[in-house]
Amino acid sequence: MNQNSKTNGANTSVKVLAIVSNGITIEAFGSVYFLPYITNPWFENAKISDVFNIEPVGRFGVRWDALDVDLAIESFIHPEKYPLIAK
Repeated sequence: MNQNSKTNGANTSVKVLAIVSNGITIEAFGSVYFLPYITNPWFENAKISDVFNIEPVGRFGVRWDALDVDLAIESFIHPEKYPLIAK
């Protein structure tokens, strides 16, 4: 699901731009992020429709409901602060 809206002038749009062999690219809150499978393994074998089903969580996160995955935008910017990944 692609969520597009504006709240108090803030861009709250989130969407998946691409799924490639080593990760996914998303646009969230006006910025583009690449999420490699090595640090985000829950996307690698997921159904394409589930990966594209993304929604905003507040002003600083995204959620893939079908995958039961919630991620903070901060984890894309500073992955070293979030060393735990799913096994």
